[in-house]
Amino acid sequence: MSLPTALFKSLSRIKKDLKEDIDAVFNRDPAARNSLEVILTYPGIHALILHRGAHCLWQNDQKLAARVISYGSRIITGIEIHPAAKIGRRFFIDHGMGIVIGETAEIGNDVTLYHGVTLGGVSWNNGKRHPTLEDGVIVGAGAKVLGPFTVGKGAKIGSNAVVVKAVPAGATMVGSAARMISDHHDEKGNPIVKKVDDAKQQEKVAQAASTDNGIDKKSIDEKAINRSVRETAFQAYGIDPTSQDPVAEAFAKMLEHIQQSENRLDQLQAAMCKIDPDFCKKEYDKLCLEDIDVIGPADMDEIGTEQK
Repeated sequence: MSLPTALFKSLSRIKKDLKEDIDAVFNRDPAARNSLEVILTYPGIHALILHRGAHCLWQNDQKLAARVISYGSRIITGIEIHPAAKIGRRFFIDHGMGIVIGETAEIGNDVTLYHGVTLGGVSWNNGKRHPTLEDGVIVGAGAKVLGPFTVGKGAKIGSNAVVVKAVPAGATMVGSAARMISDHHDEKGNPIVKKVDDAKQQEKVAQAASTDNGIDKKSIDEKAINRSVRETAFQAYGIDPTSQDPVAEAFAKMLEHIQQSENRLDQLQAAMCKIDPDFCKKEYDKLCLEDIDVIGPADMDEIGTEQK
């Protein structure tokens, strides 16, 4: 292949990649107004352009020049991407300040990172040390993804989460250390096997019958619409607004169990008093919602409704 032909093909590929990057900005950032503004003022675009040049030099064994370009990009944009990192198409960096992407990190297509994200390692050994982000992953502001594991397709990492283990496709990770929020996996990442017993099956049949009479059809339609919106909406910071806080949910379950135990104690005391009149019934301080500031009555009502 002649030099002019190779140069033309290279320029065509660069132009195509740049157009895809600009389109990705318009698709994911409502603040973008025109292409010129994106090219001139978006540090994520600048970092991507410089990284592609540095990565090409790195692959052609021009490592010092690649590191110099990477260092210059860090000074200009505040985004540090190692020249050896592999980045897919339509990668979008929003704001960008403070992002660090390590040497052995791999990023798929249509991935979004917000400011302050670290794709780092936890080992000083050679080899794979940094995470792999598959297609469509969203990592919220300030999140740390540390280690040589894979974050599955379409997964979301919440703001300031610290993730140190593999994430299944479509899962949402929140907190430090991160906990999983998923309808299809438990907190350890194992698939949830849904069991339907006879009572639940009968309840579904009854609900189906009631919908024919127009009793619950509206509420079911609303739930279906809300579920569809949650599945298709772009969650900028990796958090579903309808998802429960795992800590508050755990407190609510503990409180519910304590209240059930207290009611049982009252029943036992009443039974003992009937059996033995000399048995002294004693009052004791009961735990109430006001004693736990982290959870309020509204949270308890919502969780109780979901459990029903």
